[in-house]
Amino acid sequence: MAASPQIASQLGRRGRLGLDDVLAALVVDGCVSAEDARQVRMGHRAGRSTVELHPLVVIANAKLPNLRDPGRPLSLEGLTEWLATHAGLPYLKIDPMKINVATVTQVVSHAYAQRHRILPVAATPGEVTFATCEPFDAAWAADLAHMIRRDVRRVVSSPIDINRYLQEFYGVQRSIQLAQDAKGAGDASALLNFEQLVELGKAGEVGADDRHVVHIVDWLLQYAFEQRASDIHLEPRREAGLIRFRIDGIMHKVFELPPPVMTAVTARIKILARMDVAEKRRPQDGRIKTRSAAGREVELRISNMPTAFGEKVVMRIFDPDIVAKDFSQLGFTAEEAEAWRGMVERPHGIVLVTGPTGSGKTTTLYSTLKHLATPEINVCTVEDPIEMVSPEFNQMQVQPAIDLDFAAGVRTLLRQDPDIIMVGEIRDLETAQMAVQASLTGHLVLSTLHTNDAPSAVTRLLDLGVPHYLIQSTLTGVVAQRLVRTLCPHCKEATGQDPHEWAALVHGWDLPLPERVYRPVGCLECRNTGFTGRTGIYEMLRLGQRLRGLISAQLDLGRFGGAALAEGMRPLRISAADQVARGLTTVQEVLTVLPPIDTIEAD
Repeated sequence: MAASPQIASQLGRRGRLGLDDVLAALVVDGCVSAEDARQVRMGHRAGRSTVELHPLVVIANAKLPNLRDPGRPLSLEGLTEWLATHAGLPYLKIDPMKINVATVTQVVSHAYAQRHRILPVAATPGEVTFATCEPFDAAWAADLAHMIRRDVRRVVSSPIDINRYLQEFYGVQRSIQLAQDAKGAGDASALLNFEQLVELGKAGEVGADDRHVVHIVDWLLQYAFEQRASDIHLEPRREAGLIRFRIDGIMHKVFELPPPVMTAVTARIKILARMDVAEKRRPQDGRIKTRSAAGREVELRISNMPTAFGEKVVMRIFDPDIVAKDFSQLGFTAEEAEAWRGMVERPHGIVLVTGPTGSGKTTTLYSTLKHLATPEINVCTVEDPIEMVSPEFNQMQVQPAIDLDFAAGVRTLLRQDPDIIMVGEIRDLETAQMAVQASLTGHLVLSTLHTNDAPSAVTRLLDLGVPHYLIQSTLTGVVAQRLVRTLCPHCKEATGQDPHEWAALVHGWDLPLPERVYRPVGCLECRNTGFTGRTGIYEMLRLGQRLRGLISAQLDLGRFGGAALAEGMRPLRISAADQVARGLTTVQEVLTVLPPIDTIEAD
């Protein structure tokens, strides 16, 4: 869209934007009709409240049809981009994860930023970048450049984002400062207040004097939910404590806290998780149940451990809407979903899900159990720890301190008249033997193993010491899986597939080069990463009569893997190639998560 001097003059004649001027400019630019503009004016005058909304917000709330893009209403971001174009300034969608809050909030005071509706978003020794929603009101820029002795660069951003992050950035930074002051070595009374927080926390109360620490933790959790984080990492260092989020499998640095504040935040989290605040030498586990800003109930599993500079805390987020999915949402193709149902809808047998940590095994198992759990079925689990509490299951937590391990848990569950047993992980021979016994006595057993592919699960069981004839008679199937990031549907762009990359991915398989694939671009919806969410890729091994006959005490894994391929097993990378051909991901993304082609497939 080209900037128009006439429209810029119309918008900028009063300095600050007025609703009438913006509507008139939109009509001249052909974005809205004169009648729609008149309706918005009349509605705004009739319903005017004491809170004066920015003109772009008023127009966006009206959801007017966009004459330049029929079928889509005028959005606030679209209007902000339009305004930036005619103001001759860059448009910026504020991404708080790319802003050094501690640095930018030191440039100007909260009161000054609020008065001029500006937000500092980047700062270097020579230049400071400010986001504004009033691009034609620039008088402050020259004055501020003189005061701070740095160049001032302006960009245009959404008024709602500016207002929101003004409150959050300065509010959180003030809380951090207050918490740091309260933990200062020279303030004995403040230290007493912090110790009182610990004691009150044990009693289920929170002291009013420590509201700044409460504010930091509340903000951190809500921010993680908004960013679709799966894990929150609080990592103490010598100079500062790091906060990092894992989003779609990738770690992102979010924030830095002064060490005393990190200590206070860690204590607050331990209180919420009902962990022993005084114990700092031993690892502990806990959980927190809270709600997102949208009102959804969210569970967090907390794990902390001692490090050189304090306690490291990892909070794994379990959103019920994400953990329990339909089979199609897991990334199963129709054939894979049918094969998976054929394994898990049997009255007895062992079904294993394999893959490294973070490959989605928990999501697959919980989603499957949700599918299987009916009022006529008794589903029992033994887990370490319980990943997500579910009302449909009877869940038992492993307690090593009292000799309640996986094997003892399965032994107990067998006396509980179960139909389906889920064992969190088969780690040793005793647990494997109990799983086999449960299968032999007519139960369906689901569990996980840590192997790179499906055939290796058989050798892993043999290595643990399970007799080959028991594996033959009980193992129904094995599914190996990985998670790959999926392309953002809003911005992905069609492109051609490099034949060399495709050949490397489908080596040994006759899969035609797709006519069209997609590449990541980056937009507002995906925070300019080009990807949003993840999907599963699967390697499904169903043990038929021929494969069972190959299982022996001296199993030849190469021959067994070759036979599995001949029986219809498709390797992980071929499942991934299907996802690439369907336009869901890219070859480069797949190759970052898959192991190299090994001898099992080469044989």
